[in-house]
Amino acid sequence: MKSGAKIKIDNLNLHIGNKHILKDINVEIPEKQLTVILGPSGCGKTTLLKSLNRLTDLNPDVKINGSILNGDEDILNPRTEITQLRKKMGLLAQSPYPLPMSIYDNITYGLRISGRRKKIYLNKRVEYYLRQVSLWDEVKDRLKDPASALSIGQQQRLCLARGLAVDPEILLADEPTSALDPVSSKDIEEMFLKLKQRYTIVVVTHILRQARRIADYVIFMYLGEVIEHGPAKEIFENPKKEMTKAYLKGAYN
Repeated sequence: MKSGAKIKIDNLNLHIGNKHILKDINVEIPEKQLTVILGPSGCGKTTLLKSLNRLTDLNPDVKINGSILNGDEDILNPRTEITQLRKKMGLLAQSPYPLPMSIYDNITYGLRISGRRKKIYLNKRVEYYLRQVSLWDEVKDRLKDPASALSIGQQQRLCLARGLAVDPEILLADEPTSALDPVSSKDIEEMFLKLKQRYTIVVVTHILRQARRIADYVIFMYLGEVIEHGPAKEIFENPKKEMTKAYLKGAYN
C-alpha cells in the first residue's frame, strides 16, 4: 500500500445473483482526505461504499471476491469481526435515521454499549460531539427531547455526531445531502471539510457541483467500473479518459 493510502482495493468483483455489479475495481483511498465516488445513478457507487464496511453482507445473493485492505487487515476476510469493522467506519445514510430516543441518548447509545456509563463522562462527550457538528447551541436546552423533533437537517447532523461518538477512523457517507434543503446541505459539506483533518472521509454523490466543492480525491465510476481516479484538481481540470470528459460536460447526468 502506498504511503498515505488508507484503503487499498484490489481486483474487487461483486455479483448479485447473475448481475455483475462491481467489475475489477482497483483503487486506493488516501488517508485524511475527502474522497468522492462520483458517477451517474446505478453505476455501483453505493455498492462500492457498502463493500467497505461489509453492509453488502446483508444481501444473501451477493458474491464478492478480491481484497479490501484497511492497513494490514483484509476487510473481506471471513474472520474479520464485523462489529469492530463497523465501529471503525461510521456511516451516514441518504436519509437521517436517528434512534427512537432522546437527542442525548442518541449520542450516548454507542458509548454505553462499549461500557462507558459514568454520567459526568457521558455529559462531556455529548457536548463534545454535538459541538463537532455545530449542533450544541441549537439543542443544549432540549437534550431530553426526542430526536425526531429535530428538523431533518439537524437529524442528519445528529446522526453524524452519533457516528463520531464511537471513535471511527473512517466516515462513509452515501448521498448524505440528497434529502436536505440547500442550507442544511451546506452545513453537512462544511462539517466534512472540517472533519477531514482527523478522519478519512468517503462520500458518494452524483451531484457534480458538490463533488467540485468538497473533493480532494475523485473516483469516477460508470456501469460498475472505475473509469478514472486521482486528485480532484486533475480529474476536474485535466481528465485523461474520454468518458470522464463527457460526464463532466453533462453527457451522462
